[in-house]
Amino acid sequence: MSKKKPSKEWLQIQNKDPYVKQARESHYRSRAVYKLQEIDQKDKLIKPNTCVVDLGSAPGSWSQYASERIGANGRVVAVDILPMEPINGVLFMQGDFTDETVENAFLEQIGTQGADLVISDMAPNLSGIRVSDQARSMGMAELIYDFCHQALKPGGDLLIKLFEGAGTSEYRQLLRERFGKVMTRKPGASRDKSREFYILARSYKL
Repeated sequence: MSKKKPSKEWLQIQNKDPYVKQARESHYRSRAVYKLQEIDQKDKLIKPNTCVVDLGSAPGSWSQYASERIGANGRVVAVDILPMEPINGVLFMQGDFTDETVENAFLEQIGTQGADLVISDMAPNLSGIRVSDQARSMGMAELIYDFCHQALKPGGDLLIKLFEGAGTSEYRQLLRERFGKVMTRKPGASRDKSREFYILARSYKL
């Protein structure tokens, strides 16, 4: 499947973006790393010697950052339908985590101890039709919530990207049923025009 060619306007925005420049200089794979970094610094999210699961990890900047933070005795387990170049200390599986066979193999890699943290910067392929894009985004968020029941250990955390719109209030309520604390984060690296924001759900309860 061929990738859509970026527009001239998008390329101009990228070239002027200080986070893009910083990511290139720091050898991170995308500017998205600074969203995770800001939330991590504020909320002390990624701790040494823990297991972090990265859903929708490609091209890999969140996995890069997480692997640096967890240290030699921690683990990052990542999955994406797209290929991802190898990262030291990251176990990557290519496939759709909502496919039962892929999910079972992925959970095996996480191990019976479970994950301390699930992170996801995933977004569905956008059609430009806001209502259907929002519905797809919320559908994906629900699948990630279901996955947490399989993967997270008690007391674990979830960081997930959402887009402001229909279903987000209900999703917060859903998270409150199984997490002790549900917070909203809008890091500085999120573009002003973007409807994206992040939900941080802490202290998972069985």
